[in-house]
Order: sequence, then structure tokens, then C-alpha cells
Amino acid sequence: MKTFKIFFLATSLLFIYCKGQLPNDQNENKTSTLGAIVSKMDEKIWKVYQDKNDNYWFGSNGNGVYYFNGKQLRNYTTKDGLIDNAIRGFQEDTLGNIFIETHSGISKFNGSKFITLIPEISEENKWKLTATDLWFHTNKTEIDVYRYDGESLIGLQLPRKDLDKAFETKVVGLGFKDMSTSPYSIFGIDKDKDGNMWFGTIVAGAFRYDGTSFLWFLEKELSTLTDGRVPGVRSIIQDKNGHFWLSNFISKYKVSEDGSSYEKFEGISKSITFFDNRIPYFNAGLVDNFGNLWMTTYTGGVWKYDGKTLSNYPVFHEDEDVLLISIYSDNDNMLWLGTDNAGVFKFNGETFDRFEPINN
Repeated sequence: MKTFKIFFLATSLLFIYCKGQLPNDQNENKTSTLGAIVSKMDEKIWKVYQDKNDNYWFGSNGNGVYYFNGKQLRNYTTKDGLIDNAIRGFQEDTLGNIFIETHSGISKFNGSKFITLIPEISEENKWKLTATDLWFHTNKTEIDVYRYDGESLIGLQLPRKDLDKAFETKVVGLGFKDMSTSPYSIFGIDKDKDGNMWFGTIVAGAFRYDGTSFLWFLEKELSTLTDGRVPGVRSIIQDKNGHFWLSNFISKYKVSEDGSSYEKFEGISKSITFFDNRIPYFNAGLVDNFGNLWMTTYTGGVWKYDGKTLSNYPVFHEDEDVLLISIYSDNDNMLWLGTDNAGVFKFNGETFDRFEPINN
């Protein structure tokens, strides 16, 4: 099953849109004319992505994008046309354009330059879903998500629900830095193997959109917890049996064949004992080509679940616990980690090793 890519945190200011595109064989040459050649990457690399031509894009939290083609490492920043240097995700369209999500908006790289997309709000909130859509976060209160159809970046709003009644408590948004104060502010955006879109919110649960209707997951564990902590639905992954894991080890869900309802099952049995005083939630996850679940917690390393056993892979650098932000599977099914304090890590089959690109 194709790995879910995990995307979150973007804002929108003034945007400029253009439809320019170069063939992929020209993109490599044009890319090399931008940015500065550097010898190493920032320590805060939140996102990892490999494009169709096997080039790597590393997104930092403040120093722009690092592009590695196997020979040279280049750094692209706002000086080169990026809308912001705090990177939150990468996507690629069918033409080979790279879309870079930041907390100040979305930059499109067309092979020769970075272009900032102009968002527009769908006044009638008309949702639509096609196979080639790209979806992005926004920090605006009146809209929850952007859908990019290849021409327009359209702002949409999730269905409003009676949250107080559903969760039996007063539900309010938190307004974390670079996020809106709306309870529907989106943490996680994922696509399942059937092409349905999943949206995980900060305190309003999760929503599944099949192109026609929404299915709302309103479980209390997906909102503000009884002790006041707010994990949020940051990552949504589908296991080999078709169950969905919504950012926690506690439960998994099965959607009915017609998509109108869901059933809840126990997740990893007694999983809370693995975490001592930490809540059993993960901030990023994926399923590998063998059907194993891989999940990261900010501290405590990487967790692998094969359907029976939960295993832990500690990740350290210079005797310090590495703070994990994301996990990614590349074109060769190699696992990568984005971190908040130690750069990038790559799995060698047994442990995660720090990755150091070398300029040739």
C-alpha cells in the first residue's frame, strides 16, 4: 500500500499564481541555478521528500529547503522566491511540479522558479474530489483546508457539528502558534488506498470525505482528553486489514462498506503500559510494504507494530534523545525521519542513522 504522507500547519497571506512548467529533464538543470551550495543541513529538518526523479527535498523549520540530487546539496530560501523558510510539507503533481507547504502559504516550483499560489474561498463551500487533487492546511478561522485542482487553490470548510453535545464538554480551539483558533483547525491530511480523504482536527475529531459525503469520527479520545491535554489527530494510517489508526495506539476503526458508519476496536492491547506517564499517541505514521505500522512520538523513538508485537527503536544523537517530527518512505521503501534537533535520520534495517549528504 502506498505510504501516507503526512502534512500540517500552513498559513496564507498575499499570493501570486502562475502556470509555468518545464519538462522533467529540464527541471534538473534549472534547479541547479538557484540557491547556494552548502556543506550541511540545518538541525531542524521537519520534512523529507523524494521526487519522481529520485532527488531529495528536505524541509527545515526556519532555514528553507535543502535539495540533494545525489551530487550536490543546495539551500533554497526566501531569497530564491520561497514564500517562507519554515517548511511544513512537500507534494508533487503529475507534471513534476513540486509544491512546498509553509506556515505562510504554498510555493510551487515549476523547474525554474518558485511561485506563490493565490488562494480563493469557495463561497458556496462546494467540495469535490478527483484523483489528482492536492490538499493543504491553512490557519484561517473561516476555512479549514485548501484543495488544489491544478489551476486554483480553493478554501473549504468542514461540516460544522454540535461539538459540545458530542464530546459532553465545552469544546474550544486552542490557537497554537501558526494555527487558527478554530476547533476544526486541521492537523493531519491523508489519503487512503481507495482515494478517500481524511482530515484530522485539533479538537473536533476526524472527518472522512469520499467525494460525496462526510463521515465524522467523534470519539472523545480524538478531542480534548480528561486531563486537559490535546494530542490532536495529526496522522491517519490504514493497516493491511483495512483498519484506520487515528494518531493513537488505543483504538482502530473500520468503516462500513457504504461509508456511512464506522466500528471501533481495541488498538494495541494495554498499549498505555508502554508509555509510562506519556499519552499513547503518535504524531506521524505510515505503513511499509510488508504491512507493518511505523509510528513516531516526539520523544521516545520510533514504534513498529506488525499486528502482534509493538517494538521500539530509540533514536539518539550525541547521547541526546532525538525529537521526532515526521517519518517518510522513499521511492525504494527506505524509511527516513525528520527531527526537531538533529537533522535527518535513515533506517539501515536495524537502527536509524544520521544522514549526512556529501557534495561531489
